Amino acid sequence: MDNIAITVKDLKIRYKSVQAYSIKKSLLRLKGAETKAFEAVRGVSFEVREGEILGITGKNGSGKSTMLRALANIFSADEGEIDLHGHTISLLAIGVGFKQDLTGRENIMLSGLLLGFTEEEVKERMPEIIEFAGLGNFIDMPVRTYSSGMYSKLAFSITAVLETEIMLIDEVLSVGDEKFKKKSYHKMKELISARNRTVVIVSHNLGTLEELCDRVMWMHEGKIMEMGDPHEVLEHYREFMK
Repeated sequence: MDNIAITVKDLKIRYKSVQAYSIKKSLLRLKGAETKAFEAVRGVSFEVREGEILGITGKNGSGKSTMLRALANIFSADEGEIDLHGHTISLLAIGVGFKQDLTGRENIMLSGLLLGFTEEEVKERMPEIIEFAGLGNFIDMPVRTYSSGMYSKLAFSITAVLETEIMLIDEVLSVGDEKFKKKSYHKMKELISARNRTVVIVSHNLGTLEELCDRVMWMHEGKIMEMGDPHEVLEHYREFMK
């Protein structure tokens, strides 16, 4: 029997949004503004096996990224359970995890320590991360000076070189110049082919999901519409989106 890496049971995540009469009134009287709970993830349950590559797709606002951040323990579940069965986990997403005033080099160290690596382990892998990112002198500049493509390169390089047992990827493979897209895609395939790492990829690129994934989950309005063979699920999703 396959070992389970991720178990999600009856997961619900809600946001509170302010229903204001106007921007001015909401700024002046925010405490008195009416709040309304929006359920972004609505009772989702699934399991991911060790070494499996699960793809997640769905239109914007379907709850994909929210669920990924809950798996990474950035968002808390309002109801339900998430069990990672003791596995180490990293999230690769634009805008998550870097301190803007620290340099790229300093963020590599910080990210590594937050992932549970020792200072010596991060130092040992630092040259490989820097070389893969290919940022040149920008590695010693604050990341607030980076473009989204440079940010993506550094984030991907850290996650690819500092290997955790579970890797969560949110649309990052579609960011950056064409050369780096190819480089990161090949690295991704290399990591996956080792079969010792569990991967969950959120993407709108259906071709990538079809090629890389063992299974695909289609989410719609916070629920799982279908989950299974990539070709079948994505064919149904394409029909739905016509």
